[in-house]
Amino acid sequence: MIEYRSFRNYDPPQVLKLWETAELGHGAALNLSNDMSFDMTNYSQTYFDRHGLILAVDDGNPVGFVHAGFGCTPDGNSLDESTGVICAVVVQPDHRRQGIGRELVSRAESYLQDKGAKQVFAGPSRLKDPFYFGLYGGARPAGFLQSDVAAAPFFMSLGYESTQRYAITSRQMSDRDPVHFRSTMIRRKWELILVDRPNPSSWWWMCRYGRLDAVYCVLIPRTGGDPVAGVTIVGLDAYANSWREQAIGLVDLWVDETHRRQGFGQALLLEVIKRLRKETVTRLTANFADDDVAARKVFESVGFAKFDEGVVYKSSSI
Repeated sequence: MIEYRSFRNYDPPQVLKLWETAELGHGAALNLSNDMSFDMTNYSQTYFDRHGLILAVDDGNPVGFVHAGFGCTPDGNSLDESTGVICAVVVQPDHRRQGIGRELVSRAESYLQDKGAKQVFAGPSRLKDPFYFGLYGGARPAGFLQSDVAAAPFFMSLGYESTQRYAITSRQMSDRDPVHFRSTMIRRKWELILVDRPNPSSWWWMCRYGRLDAVYCVLIPRTGGDPVAGVTIVGLDAYANSWREQAIGLVDLWVDETHRRQGFGQALLLEVIKRLRKETVTRLTANFADDDVAARKVFESVGFAKFDEGVVYKSSSI
């Protein structure tokens, strides 16, 4: 008989084992040498609540889990408990099609609603990614991936509806950089500066990037002045064993409103690529909303190509 209970301190090895054997697709970091990645991005977060990590147990052995949490407020400085997020649902392959996943999700929804959630999403995404940053989705969590083939039919069978799609893109460092006259002219007058973090940095930013090998890059005038564009570089060390290469994620690209459509985003990315080529990086990844035309154009212009898609689902019954 399957029993359900909250996470306990001795569960991390079994949770990691379930993750490794769950066939989550290319977007999940695998072959992790120990549970340090889970501890850093999940268990050690100040808002981690063991009651939000629910395990299914068969004769004393965990056979599945669901992990739920909350998004943050728009300013990134506190939790928003009105927005619940189901970040992961894992069931051991030989225990599937027995209703375990359905029951886990139901219990996660009850947990979130008891805490005050007015809406529940399935699949972590920007500002709704309390856990698994750097472990699922590559550059950043972007819903459940299409390459995670069991996710879509499972959540749709539970009455969840697609509410946001993300393009999952990448390019190899060995690819030739495109030549753009406008970007070349910009790079003569502007320079790339690397700093530890944005100033100011939100609490939510520190909970994610502050725990990983991250650098904030900005493009500023060579004569001095405020930055006009920026992007965060995130090391994806957890993927090294499963992808068998050193990958870097590029996230939160922005361009000052008065400098948009003038090539500054493209120039920034080309300069970042040039700088990273001096390191041992072999692949760059970037995720952005599928309907963000500006982001798609600038990343495509420097050689990024879509290879997967992430989908965020929303409960239609909550």
